Amino acid sequence: MHKLLALVLAALLASNVIASDGGINEEANLDGTDIESMEYNSIVYANQEFTISLTLKNEITNLSHINWITQVCINSGVCYPPKTIQMNTLDNETWTAAVIVDQEATYLNWRIDQVDNNDSVTRVPETGFGWKIWSDCWYDGEEWGGNDTSCMTEDDESLPGFILSVALSSIIIAALIVQRSEGKYE
Repeated sequence: MHKLLALVLAALLASNVIASDGGINEEANLDGTDIESMEYNSIVYANQEFTISLTLKNEITNLSHINWITQVCINSGVCYPPKTIQMNTLDNETWTAAVIVDQEATYLNWRIDQVDNNDSVTRVPETGFGWKIWSDCWYDGEEWGGNDTSCMTEDDESLPGFILSVALSSIIIAALIVQRSEGKYE
């Protein structure tokens, strides 16, 4: 059982690093949430402001504020730490926020956190980031894409062997876990 668990863990880690859906935007399902709609551009532009606007289904009486949690990932394969941006509203129904996107942006991830007066958080989606919007010039670790070619280079400027080394490390860690669980690791 431990061997199977370790192998599944290694496969999941490797697939997350190796798998690529370059250029395909993702958006969370809003069904079952307090959010009626969300408006944003379908492309992220380098060094430009990216804005979102969301409308709630009904006014929530105990809503303190809404946070927009963003994460910018860049063409070298690195993702910056998430950034929390408190959204603005004039009527407690429509909320807006903006972020300046990095020059080397591959894509922008985000989620929404609704915070009530008791500091309880309702997260959309419940786990991870629900939205991923690709830039106009991106590199997904395997290929270049987007309408703008200014960021594209002949040489792969991403971290050399990064994807392979992370996948290999995952497999080695899984093997060590299996050995340890069988009592062979000393």
